[in-house]
Amino acid sequence: MSKATIIVLRVVIAIALLGSVVVQALIVPLLWLDLGAEELWGRIALVSLVVLGVATLQVFGVCVWMLLTKVRRGSIFSESSFRYVNVIIGAILAAAALTWILAALLAPGSTAPGLVALIGGAGVVLAGMALLVVVMKTLLRQAIDREAEARSLRSELDNEVI
Repeated sequence: MSKATIIVLRVVIAIALLGSVVVQALIVPLLWLDLGAEELWGRIALVSLVVLGVATLQVFGVCVWMLLTKVRRGSIFSESSFRYVNVIIGAILAAAALTWILAALLAPGSTAPGLVALIGGAGVVLAGMALLVVVMKTLLRQAIDREAEARSLRSELDNEVI
């Protein structure tokens, strides 16, 4: 991956993280005030889902940033990369679960059933993205294993007398 690509990705992640902090600091309190007519538990649930949803995006962004650092250093093909990949999978699954909880909270109210179905479908898409990352984790495992095998074969060749 080129240095320019890593820089562009980091700029995008930094803007997204900054935007997420703005959402948590400014938009969430306004959402709380806007939901003033709702029942207290409904307000708490909706605002909590928004805060936790934004937090999953922040965790995802930080982990991708750390993986980009490993790419830049040339150490992406190491066991320590799996820690970040596992956290990314967990964050995406948490976002899917939060999406389904939101759909479940909106279903009994006056929200259009089509909107509830769209939100539930978004949760399915998020779960599919988590499965995609699981596949990519398997590919990373295979690449690490091939790298170790190649290193071993090189070592054997270096030690042999030809």
